[in-house]
Amino acid sequence: MNLKHKNLHIKEAVSSWVKRHPKKLIAAAIVLIAYYFCLPEQLFKAPHATVIESEQGNLLGAMIAEDGQWRFPQVDSVPHKFKTCLLQFEDAHFYSHPGFNPASMAKALGANIAAGKTVRGGSTLTQQVIRLARKGKTRSYVEKAVELVLATRLEFRSSKEEILRMYASHAPYGGNVVGLEVASWRYFGLRPFQLSWSEAATLAVLPNAPSLIYPGKNQERLLKKRNRLLKKLHDKELIDTTTYELALLETLPQKPYPLPKIAPHLVQYLSRTKKGQRIKTTIDEDLQQTVNAIVEKYHRRLRQNQVHNAAVLVLDVHTRAVQAYVGNTMTTKEHQKDVDMVQANRSTGSVMKPLLYAAMLDAGELLPDMLVPDIPTQIAGYTPENFSEDYSGAVPAREALARSLNIPAVRLLQQYGLEKFRDQLNYFELGGITKSADHYGLTLILGGAESNLWDLCKTYANLAGTLNHFNESSSEYYDKEFVSPMLLKDEAVAFGNLSSEQTFFDAASIYLTFEAMKEVNRPDGSESWEFYESSKEVGWKTGTSFGNKDAWAIGVTKDHVVGIWVGNADGEGRPDVTGVSSAAPILFDVFDVLPTAAWFATPYDEFVEIDVCEKSGYLATEQCAVKTISIPDKKNYLQACSYHSIVHLDTQRQFRVNSSCIDLSETVAESRFSLPPLMEFYYKRTHPTYQVLPPFRADCQQTNTPPMEFIYPKMGSRITLAKNFDGKTGELILKLAHSKPETTVFWYLDDTFVSQTKNFHEIGVVPATGVHKITVIDSLGNEVFVTITIE
Repeated sequence: MNLKHKNLHIKEAVSSWVKRHPKKLIAAAIVLIAYYFCLPEQLFKAPHATVIESEQGNLLGAMIAEDGQWRFPQVDSVPHKFKTCLLQFEDAHFYSHPGFNPASMAKALGANIAAGKTVRGGSTLTQQVIRLARKGKTRSYVEKAVELVLATRLEFRSSKEEILRMYASHAPYGGNVVGLEVASWRYFGLRPFQLSWSEAATLAVLPNAPSLIYPGKNQERLLKKRNRLLKKLHDKELIDTTTYELALLETLPQKPYPLPKIAPHLVQYLSRTKKGQRIKTTIDEDLQQTVNAIVEKYHRRLRQNQVHNAAVLVLDVHTRAVQAYVGNTMTTKEHQKDVDMVQANRSTGSVMKPLLYAAMLDAGELLPDMLVPDIPTQIAGYTPENFSEDYSGAVPAREALARSLNIPAVRLLQQYGLEKFRDQLNYFELGGITKSADHYGLTLILGGAESNLWDLCKTYANLAGTLNHFNESSSEYYDKEFVSPMLLKDEAVAFGNLSSEQTFFDAASIYLTFEAMKEVNRPDGSESWEFYESSKEVGWKTGTSFGNKDAWAIGVTKDHVVGIWVGNADGEGRPDVTGVSSAAPILFDVFDVLPTAAWFATPYDEFVEIDVCEKSGYLATEQCAVKTISIPDKKNYLQACSYHSIVHLDTQRQFRVNSSCIDLSETVAESRFSLPPLMEFYYKRTHPTYQVLPPFRADCQQTNTPPMEFIYPKMGSRITLAKNFDGKTGELILKLAHSKPETTVFWYLDDTFVSQTKNFHEIGVVPATGVHKITVIDSLGNEVFVTITIE
């Protein structure tokens, strides 16, 4: 019979059998279908702990599972030592059986019948996996039969290695410790791959009797079980004699080790959206540990001033990866140790001033050396003050940013437009800044709004990335440059497509802003950093909120952004809590452990050269000494310099003169730099070379330039006079700036003469409650006045 006829015969026989036994066929089909679907798709449904790992794959911390068990997500592999120990102890024929071992089962059955009780189990590792998945089931022969069926089904569905991983991930290890990985950490403080032969043997025998792990007499039994397994490994030449003898000398664990808490607040943050998962982050473990140590060092100092909390964030500019995340100090629960201050919204202080500076440069409304008034200021009832409570009169915009002067910042914000700047902040997606411009007012630039370390660092990293990419590409911008920091190792940032259109601020404006930030005076001990070759160029900015509640420092280089917050999480302010004294030292200690980076390259394609007045920084005129500078290539909306003008002097250059008293052909015409009286009053104190304009000759009519101006109070001020300890009302101190201080001036309160002054124009008065007019007239007939309200 040939093959064709043989196959035909078989088909006919099968067909005949099916026709004669249809019920048996249906029953067989039902059994096969039931067998196929008897095993749940998801074998283990218990919740897992949230596990956070470093970029290197090391454990940074974990959050316990919802059922109170330390049960990590399933391991990717089983270490060789543990696998060897486990198979020799539990299932030497694991790789050859189909899920059950008839010989072992027969031996176990005989031993149990002989003893009249269960003294030996014949389960394979596959059956034990099924038993673990069916937790709570009564141990019986019926249950054994069910386990056997399910075990064979599992063998069909999963590989041997997968079954080993299931066992290693769900085996009980005493108490609330489940799985090899947690047991390795809890009992030995090691990763599973770091276990010695003795430690691996201990964990291999422990699930057989988890209660033996606890100290006391039980451990004697555990020690014997471990040693028997080690002897078996030695007898089978799986370990050599030296290894065996050394393994016997190792002691058993006496108490659980705590799990690593290298980044506890990061664990807390990620568990909100990644609960029960194993997450490999971008965190550099060595850097994280180092930054932890830096924070703890400063915490010991800060708590002497009753300052208990601090946070640090380190970002990689190129990848936007978070490399270190310290959410708080290791303080006490009483001092809010669990609050994540990286994510908490707090008053920003001055850390947003560079954003206004960049915005105005980008809009063509600011030049780096343009003089900005730094004088007593009142705007719609708001009176900003510099941190130093002093005034410079006039200061270059770049220096005002470097010195973090509040009054110039407020005046620039008013000039630029509060609503316009508030709308631009939406682009940065700064958490906490959710209200309208009217709500914040001009305090927006001084800390009137709240944001968090995460979003502020993100903003500066995105600006640095914009500048880097512009220089690295053909002078182009990515259209999705502004992205959130990356925390997951496997995620890559997508910057979008390159375009000649700027994303937000242009590269030149960002570069000039970072250049100004580089000039900020560093904290004590680092003041002369630029004279040391090893010093790092860092653009940085500090901030201090009202009441010394929040201290900030944010630094940026080509490669990294580092952000620091210091304060009390409960909002209590403390003396001497400032950005410079409290946050900046931490900032530079962190930068000291980061690799040195070159400073940003100049984005030449975004610059254009213009001429400005050397002293004022404004667009040049014919009346000033000129210097050429590079600025962002914008249509310039600034006016030409008004601080330089031609003045006419007599031949001795002692007096100013004009056509009302002399023929101008007989005068000397000179270009002079001159500030308004109030600016001049403060400016000349720190600029000894500043030349005050000579007075007009007595027979000449003066120009319209006012020779004097009130320093305090300003027009429309509302003032409350304090009382001293004796209940006596304190004086209101009136101050005046005069272009010629030696001139006598006469003071009037509501048209009533009060006093006269010469050289130092300052008096004290005690006005009654209500509206008052204060008038000053000098001996030359010039007059100024202000109206105030005493409350």
